[in-house]
Amino acid sequence: MADPILVFDLDDTLYLERNFALSGYQVVGAWMQARYGVTDFAQRCTKRFETGAYTGIFNHVLRDLGLMDSPDLITRLVELYRNHPPNITLEPDALRFLSLPRYKGKRGLITDGPPRTQANKIAALGIKDQLDFVVRTGEWGAGFSKPHPRAFGYLEQAFQAHPEQMVYVADNAAKDFVTPNARGWGTVQIVRPLGIYKTPPADRAHAPAATITSLDDLTRCLTQF
Repeated sequence: MADPILVFDLDDTLYLERNFALSGYQVVGAWMQARYGVTDFAQRCTKRFETGAYTGIFNHVLRDLGLMDSPDLITRLVELYRNHPPNITLEPDALRFLSLPRYKGKRGLITDGPPRTQANKIAALGIKDQLDFVVRTGEWGAGFSKPHPRAFGYLEQAFQAHPEQMVYVADNAAKDFVTPNARGWGTVQIVRPLGIYKTPPADRAHAPAATITSLDDLTRCLTQF
């Protein structure tokens, strides 16, 4: 039996999304120090992030510093954050799996988010040549991020594969598995202790078929599909 076609999510699946955030805060913090003389902006953002407050961080920190969180300033900080070349690396188990010489199956990737941001992440991780197809849903505009079926259908056609040949490996049960489940794909959730999204599946339709805590267990897990 041929190895299944694996399609990976990116954030918190192959690397830790928190590391992208901390990398971005350093870039934004350096800009704030040069522009406004603020020396601890990155540290304040990081502290806020570590509380689990993942949105509105720049607004909150600016107000805490007594600075105006004007729309123009927020826009500039968000641009710096999203477009910076990130200091990120593959998680060790992801590096090991992607380097496996014995795995002969094809591999793809589906990732949501601003296309330039995601392209910068892929470049920093050095994984483009290890993937047969990459889908950045942001390139299609608003409305096509997961759970929209377009990316999954696109890869079925790109690989010229039946749904039962496909397995999606991702982390976020709120949106990642409901569509591939409905299409007949296998689904595997990786649960990382430092991952951001820990909401349990809303129902059976959103639940993965299997759960692992390391990609070192993925090859064994695939025998059930």
